[in-house]
Order: sequence, then structure tokens, then C-alpha cells
Amino acid sequence: MEKIETIEDFYRSKFEWMPENIRNDIGHFNVFKLDPYVGSNAIPIPYKRRDYFKIMLVIGPGRVHYADKVIEVQKQAIAFSNPQIPYKWEHTDCIRSGVFCIFNQHFFHQFGDLNRYDVFQPNGTHVFELTDEQVVRVMDFYNRMFEEINSDYIHKYDVLRNLVFEVLHFAMKIQPTAIYDKQQVNASQRISMLFLELLERQFPIDETHQKIAIRSASEFAGQLNVHVNHLNRAVKDTTEKTTSQLIAERILQEAKILLKHSTWNVSEIAFALGFTEVTHFNNFFKKHIETSPLKFRKL
Repeated sequence: MEKIETIEDFYRSKFEWMPENIRNDIGHFNVFKLDPYVGSNAIPIPYKRRDYFKIMLVIGPGRVHYADKVIEVQKQAIAFSNPQIPYKWEHTDCIRSGVFCIFNQHFFHQFGDLNRYDVFQPNGTHVFELTDEQVVRVMDFYNRMFEEINSDYIHKYDVLRNLVFEVLHFAMKIQPTAIYDKQQVNASQRISMLFLELLERQFPIDETHQKIAIRSASEFAGQLNVHVNHLNRAVKDTTEKTTSQLIAERILQEAKILLKHSTWNVSEIAFALGFTEVTHFNNFFKKHIETSPLKFRKL
């Protein structure tokens, strides 16, 4: 898999200048028109992680890969990406126009954790198809960003943070209410959430020398300081799946990503995913996918 793209890499590849405030104590934010990079000027966007957040309004059809998912944009959409999830866009020559903003975690470090929002979570919704009316609303947010970033107002970055939150909440309100029907989080839900967070923290795997550290329910229970039976009951009550199922599903998801988007051989992938023998990995993969890792890679 390609190395993580830094915010400096972004500016080097797109422009001949580097912002002065790119790593200062207030963090970095900028907003751009998508038009120079789509249509006849389209440049393929490789599958990789970036060390910054990005919110992009796309006018036109396209296809985006997020982790092991492929999402078809039929007409127009708003897309959210973050440093934890690799992605790439295809068919950018079909995209007519759009806008996007980029910012790093430090830009929000005093204003809450962005990763708690569904649009930036690994299993959350990252792409929202929009109606024409919704596009007008979102474009208004971006036009205000352009106006604000070019102003001399001393507190303009506070205004820009508010506009990012407006875009974020506008998108999340598009989803069915049931997704956000969290009510009160009970003890089982809390333990389950901590387990899933601990599981997700081991991914994605970017280097061949990386190796996931905890794979079994008992190891997760030890990390969370609960009895393994208590963990298993909490996870089952909350997700209707066993702890082992969820661990296997996440390892399988990462295996599919590495097979499709990296040049690593099967042995390297097996090692990174915690398998002591490549045959154990092959058997695990065949059990869930009903084909071998090499055949899956060629599909």
C-alpha cells in the first residue's frame, strides 16, 4: 500500500506554494474548487490514507473505494474522509465540478474529537447522495467558507470551524433517524463500544512490519479489564454477533483490502494479520470467502 499522504504532500502535488500556517498551533484549514482536477483534467486518485480530513462535494457520477467498500455516486454527493480510512476515487473524468475543504486534527483539538461523529468512523456512512436542493444548501456552506477564508476578520477560523460543523451535521441529518437512536448507553453497550474501538485501533495496516497485537476474545477482555464471559455477553447483547465473529470479520476486511490494494505477498499479509503460518491464513480466508487469497486478488 502506498505511504500515507501528508498535508505537505497534498500541496506539493497540487501547487507550487506551501501555506505558511500549515503546521502552526492553530492547525490548518483550506478550501478549494474541484474543477481543475476533474473532467478532461482528471488525475487518478490512488488508494491510500491521508493524514488530514477532507469533505468534498462532487457534482457528477463517480465511484469511491472506502476500505473494502465500493460506493457508486449516481448524480452528486458529499463525501467525508479521515486519516484512519484509506480511499480512492475512480471515473473522475465524469465528475463535472465540485468543492472541497481540508483540515487536520489540530485545527479542532480544542473543540472536541471529530472521530466520534458517524461520518468519520470506520463503520459509519461516508458518502451521501444529494438532491439538487441539498446541493444548493451545501454549496452555500462552501461559498461562505471561501468568503471567510479570504477575509481579514481576526476570528475567521472560528467561523470556519462552525461551517465545517454545519456541513457535518447537515449530512448526518440526511440519514434515517434510527441510526442515531442511541438513547441511554447501558453497561453492555459501553463495554461493546470499548471493545470495537480497541479492535479498530489496530487498523489499517500500512507497513509489512506491522502486526496486530490482540486477536482473541480473552486478550481483548484482558485489555478491557473484564472477564471474557462478561465481554462475550455484552457484545452478543449489543451487536447480535459473537466477539470472535467481529474479530474475524475485521481481520477478513483488512485481508481483502491488502489483497486488492497492496503489492504485499500472501505471507506478508498473513504475518501482519497475526497468523503464525500462511496455511492458517489460507484456511481462514477460504472458510469465509470460499476462494483462496490469490484467486481473490485476481478477481
